[in-house]
Amino acid sequence: MSKTIKSIRGMHDVLPDESHQWQAFERIVRELMSAYGYREIRMPAVESTDLFCRSIGEVTDIVEKEMYTFEDRNGDMLTLRPEGTAGCVRAGIQHGILYNQVQRLWYLGPMFRHERPQKGRYRQFHQFGVETFGIATPDIDAELIIMTARLWKALQLADIRLELNTLGSNEARVAYRDILVEYLSDNRDQLDEDSLRRLGTNPLRILDSKNPEMTAVIERAPSLLDHLDSESVEDFDRLKQYLDAAAIEYTVNPRLVRGLDYYCKTVFEWVTDQLGAQGTVCAGGRYDGLVEQLGGKATPASGFALGIERLLAMREAADIDVPPDCPDVYLLLPGEASTRDGLPLAERLRDENPGMKILSNCGGGSFKSQMKKADKSGAAVALILGEDELAADAVTVKFLREQRQQQTISQSELSEFLKNNQV
Repeated sequence: MSKTIKSIRGMHDVLPDESHQWQAFERIVRELMSAYGYREIRMPAVESTDLFCRSIGEVTDIVEKEMYTFEDRNGDMLTLRPEGTAGCVRAGIQHGILYNQVQRLWYLGPMFRHERPQKGRYRQFHQFGVETFGIATPDIDAELIIMTARLWKALQLADIRLELNTLGSNEARVAYRDILVEYLSDNRDQLDEDSLRRLGTNPLRILDSKNPEMTAVIERAPSLLDHLDSESVEDFDRLKQYLDAAAIEYTVNPRLVRGLDYYCKTVFEWVTDQLGAQGTVCAGGRYDGLVEQLGGKATPASGFALGIERLLAMREAADIDVPPDCPDVYLLLPGEASTRDGLPLAERLRDENPGMKILSNCGGGSFKSQMKKADKSGAAVALILGEDELAADAVTVKFLREQRQQQTISQSELSEFLKNNQV
């Protein structure tokens, strides 16, 4: 006999007892996006591998080590999306909604990276992302950061800190790159294997190293903030002024470079100490060159993304109560005649009470067993449609969560009774 098939390592089921936590998060996100005037976009989970090589950068851990890439039957190289920005830009270019237009977009869905599973970091994980196009000024960067601060309040999460930096213009970064390479080359003996590999391809990524043995050499490195162009300095100063005016606290971290090649100017991370070594819960910034890099016309852009599993883990650790999604009413149907008449009754109640959640007993069972199911369901009220009720064209209402006398109500008055009793 074959072994029972289980889910793939790092890819988890969300069970019914957990899904209400996800639904609560998604409701908060949708309300937040609506409040700021952002619109949803939905992209496919599979894209051309070349999209991520050209956007994320071939010399990155994601492309080199973590992507789920395969050749399809037509010989095309395809990849399960490891992040959402590249696909969003591709969709915008393909459908002509970016150039000379302002777009405020958001998305939510699964992403895939083959990395070592750990708390809050999985091989299939879910990401909420926001992307803006057509706005070159730092006020949109400030809006994105202010928006995330509002999200933490809505999620009732505390102890999340904001770190800021600016990478400057592409031209300033090229000039700084030469200075950094010279410094790092003079200290080759202190670089680890990954840093030596990146020295000739993307030396700024070395500043983002998490290897504690690299701390000293990174701290002594020339600061990008000392080599910025005047426009980037002005934009960064304006951003800080906007955040100060909105009472958003932040720390400028000159070593914050972000792990993806397409960032420029503003970058930011929201970090916490509640998730161990992997402390980033939300990250983003400006990527003005990516649209042109992927074949579109030059378009300023900025955005952010966050991992949903990590935020749900923080909510769970904080004991934030999210009530399960229980029915309002459980309809007991003890007998064939009750079932025949009860199912249409449930439909009429749904028509007359939009939004009311009614769970009808199916599968038969004794009156006692059905009452146990009603209580276990979490419903506020049980409606009993037995032989006596059928004969009287009535229903018995039993309150399951309150000490109230049960009542028998005619079916014609039932909807009004439920409304008056706030069921």
